Amino acid sequence: MIKFFQKIRQQLLTENLPDRQAGKIRRYLLYAVGEIALVMIGILLALEVNNWNENRKDSNKEQLILSQLKEEYETDLTQLEQKISHRTFIIQSASKVLKYIDKPMNVDKDSLLSHISVILGDPTFDPIKNDLVTSGNLRLIKNRNLKRLLTTWTSDVVALQEIEKEWSRTMWEYVVPNFITIGILRDAVYNWWNDEKNLTWILEGKGDNLFEAGRSYKIIKSSELLKNKELEGIMSVAISLNQSANIQSQVLRIRILELLELLNTEIKGE
Repeated sequence: MIKFFQKIRQQLLTENLPDRQAGKIRRYLLYAVGEIALVMIGILLALEVNNWNENRKDSNKEQLILSQLKEEYETDLTQLEQKISHRTFIIQSASKVLKYIDKPMNVDKDSLLSHISVILGDPTFDPIKNDLVTSGNLRLIKNRNLKRLLTTWTSDVVALQEIEKEWSRTMWEYVVPNFITIGILRDAVYNWWNDEKNLTWILEGKGDNLFEAGRSYKIIKSSELLKNKELEGIMSVAISLNQSANIQSQVLRIRILELLELLNTEIKGE
């Protein structure tokens, strides 16, 4: 197209065309330039409209994702706080048993077994999983701080779950076998299922005791239990691992609160 106009211009300069013919050519050039300008303006407007539509679609999709994330993290927060409470209950009970061990005089057996049974709890945090990162939808999130926290969320959860796995492994490979050896597993399980707090963790307080085997008929004195070295070790490990999990849970809780604050800021109408 540029060569075409250059050729016409060259002809106008080199040839002695009549004024009328030259005028026609000039008018034709102006018309052609005008047509091209209109076409270019139309293309630019079409591109602008298309970009506006795409941005609007992305913005609407972002709002939908943000609202969904808010609901998920609110649910995660509720679950996480429940797990923290559960672990705190384990820590408190284990500490009480250690106090009984240190001062074994006149310890009530039922109270002792009640606190021991709490150790059988295995609270694990299982957050709602989403495909925000793998699906590529993370690009729709405009807030950089929010995007950063969403990107590191999985690694934060893994840090907690690694500690939880260690306690779960310890309970099944060390606690339960030693309870069997000591001869208190049946009573511990019975007490666990008859504690309303434990039912709250797994059945939201709506279920009944599902352990129908009853207590053991074997008589074990409190004084004998409190002399057991394995029992002291179990309580110490229970405190250590569950306290570590709670420390990491508090870090995760702060992270969720930061996420919710940013989500509330970015969600329109909040």
